[in-house]
Amino acid sequence: MQKKRLAVAVSVMLAALIPVAHADSTGLDDIFTNGHVDGELRAYYFSRLYDTDKTPDARAFSLAALINAQTGTFLGGFSVGGSFATANSLGTQSDEVAKIDVSLMGPHQSIGAFSQAYLQFSKPWLQLRGGYQYLNTPWMGNNDSRVIPSSYNAISAIVTPLTGWNLIGIRTYSWKSRTSNGMYEDNLYYPSTYDGDQMYGNNGSLPATAPRARGTWAGGTTYTNESFKGQLWYYDFLDFARMGYADGTYTLKTSTPLNPFVSAQYLKEDSGDGNILVDTHTKLFGVAGHRVRSEAWGVDLGTSIFDGKIDVAYNKLNHQSGAVGDGALISPYTTNYATDPLFTTSMIRGLVETGPGHAWKARASYNFFNKKLQLVAAYAKYTTDLRGSSHDLYFDIIYSLDQYLKGLTIRDRWERSAGGIANLNPGNESFTYNRLMITYKF
Repeated sequence: MQKKRLAVAVSVMLAALIPVAHADSTGLDDIFTNGHVDGELRAYYFSRLYDTDKTPDARAFSLAALINAQTGTFLGGFSVGGSFATANSLGTQSDEVAKIDVSLMGPHQSIGAFSQAYLQFSKPWLQLRGGYQYLNTPWMGNNDSRVIPSSYNAISAIVTPLTGWNLIGIRTYSWKSRTSNGMYEDNLYYPSTYDGDQMYGNNGSLPATAPRARGTWAGGTTYTNESFKGQLWYYDFLDFARMGYADGTYTLKTSTPLNPFVSAQYLKEDSGDGNILVDTHTKLFGVAGHRVRSEAWGVDLGTSIFDGKIDVAYNKLNHQSGAVGDGALISPYTTNYATDPLFTTSMIRGLVETGPGHAWKARASYNFFNKKLQLVAAYAKYTTDLRGSSHDLYFDIIYSLDQYLKGLTIRDRWERSAGGIANLNPGNESFTYNRLMITYKF
């Protein structure tokens, strides 16, 4: 594994030297003049306010900068790109870890990392990329709801045979969680500080002695046209689970303010050869198992209405006797992050975090002032086999200040969580989670 990491790093360093060696034939000036730099400044303040006196309220503030750079092309399609991310609490973190929302940037006063450093080859129908990079797939993405996104040490390929149709292949070797300073061979089932990783806000069910994760193979295809979009994926989370996943949405375009749509999704998982969760007798939702097996499906019905949308969604995660977590959905890069693609996932939880059972969610959104202001309201109910019933009430306000400063956005997400969810609701009591986020893109 070390050799694979080294090989990726060496390829990136060589890519930086290639333009110099071939400056006469490629035009060194074009590499820089046709390159670009962009980024974001983020100021986030999170607060978790608990109803029980036994659990102290938790807060966190962070000021962050994300800088992205990519050269122009050379040698017929090569380019080099990178991203650096840094976050600092400006000394506002509490001395008591229990009073810090460690999911924002961990318990430390600052973090920083190269989240991207890659060599890329691209043509209109092809993109090949190797090195540290962001990924955008349903069950392995950048989890970008905190100050620093997740990223992966990976090789990826995207082929576009026809307009709207993509074929994607990915091999990851390690990853950086959104509170980590670098790449590590673990995932969200490992405990915080495993192998020196500053990974917080994770599931952490595995013992500290668990073997390292070996990464993931993934392949998928996506298709989009005027009325339909769909995707089909296969993931081999090595030593954790093999997953097949599909979803699709059909929208009936009309000449009225109403454009109804229907979406459906389905996934199935099994153990594959060898399994770290099984071998370590790890309990998910209090239940160990001799295999991994899970199956889930969902539907979402709704319509657009003028500048808004309403929809109602349902998901079912089947009970599987003898399986880890009685059929828990194994998701190494979204569990406890609540960034999975299930239709009923809320701001802080979904069936990945609550286990086998079913859920439904109603959501309404509307845009005002020429789409400068968006208001969202949602309600979700979870009825599960191992954690009982719970529900969430959610509000989201997004205001674009482009008219004053292009790229400036203020967003406030508020969720009231109620029900007996032991690791999400301490003391099995209700709590309120508020996330104020100010972002400036340049």
